[in-house]
Amino acid sequence: MQQQIDKHSFLYQKRSYHGQFTPEALLFNANLQEFATRVGYICNLQTLGKLSQEDAYQQINALWEQLTHSYAALGIDSNTEN
Repeated sequence: MQQQIDKHSFLYQKRSYHGQFTPEALLFNANLQEFATRVGYICNLQTLGKLSQEDAYQQINALWEQLTHSYAALGIDSNTEN
């Protein structure tokens, strides 16, 4: 009997968070994992010739902007203790 693999769990794997817990840090970690997953897909599509270099760059740049906006909106910089 073959075990059925959940496609969503396979494609969108989440890792456990091991940093100092705050709700903001946990949410940013989820955003960062999503960013990394999507960048990986874009890179693979570009490598396979399914996406131009310019399109890949534009998409990754847009994802980066979303991530930096998320970081600023969560106020993580102001919560960091040195």
